[in-house]
Amino acid sequence: MICTYTAKYTKIKSGYMGQLVEWPEVVTEGKNLEECRAMLQDALHEMVLAYRQQKKEIPPGGALLEQIPVQV
Repeated sequence: MICTYTAKYTKIKSGYMGQLVEWPEVVTEGKNLEECRAMLQDALHEMVLAYRQQKKEIPPGGALLEQIPVQV
């Protein structure tokens, strides 16, 4: 089965931080966006393996994101 997760990337001093919206424990950093994406994919894969090994329920993916405007 294939699940889709929503990645959030934040620019930080050392590059980028990547985190999954539906699974906040999956978080990593990379020097650039490309590296961060690859590391986040690897972190997700490792987390799935760990959850399966521990017989934990894997969080469902498929979050819906929208931007909400506000005047500041």
